[in-house]
Amino acid sequence: MGEATVRRLHARGAKVVIADRDEARGSALAAELGEAVRFAKTDVTSELEVQAAVELAQSLAALRIAVSCAGIGWAQRTVNKEGIPHDLQFFTTVIGVNLIGTFNVLRLAAAAMSKNPALADSERGVIVNTASIAAFDGQVGQIAYAASKAGVVGMTLPAARDLAKSGIRVLTIAPGTFQTPMLALLPEEQRQALAANIPFPTRLGEPDDFARLAIAMVENPYLNGETVRLDGALRMPPK
Repeated sequence: MGEATVRRLHARGAKVVIADRDEARGSALAAELGEAVRFAKTDVTSELEVQAAVELAQSLAALRIAVSCAGIGWAQRTVNKEGIPHDLQFFTTVIGVNLIGTFNVLRLAAAAMSKNPALADSERGVIVNTASIAAFDGQVGQIAYAASKAGVVGMTLPAARDLAKSGIRVLTIAPGTFQTPMLALLPEEQRQALAANIPFPTRLGEPDDFARLAIAMVENPYLNGETVRLDGALRMPPK
């Protein structure tokens, strides 16, 4: 989803910094798209690395758009059938990347945006975060993931209110079942079964579906403080 968003931003003439841990893929994408796109090896939980990525973006142009897509998952029940509790370290790790990492990017990007000259409607920047429908429909075994994504949803409105006087909008996309590297680990039969449960369109989401919504959010100046489900009207069952 991040790559698709990079491609759409680049196609609209934006200068883009790819901030990711995957140096091989990130560098390859930057090389493919040319001088207007740079790569910064970044762990979103690192203050120094995210700040370096922000500064790299500022060296290209004023930082006006930040889209956060980093996320990890972990499947484990609160207490399993043998009575063993959920691993606390795994819970902490998922919260650290998905929620704290998202906040880390948000706060540092917003600090840079707050210093930009104001555009129309006094806007200085837009931040788009990524949650999940698990924030609302968390399934059995998704407690860590659902909690982390619910936290991203919960940050959206207060962040938008905090940053209103700085002219920075904050929005969140909550994707459903998408064709992502995590989902690609499932057998094809399971992926098809997931797609069959989506009301319409009856298919898995494509990364470009996410990117198109992110761009629409950036381009609509009156959209702020909102989380939008992107899921083909799917409501997840308990399991």
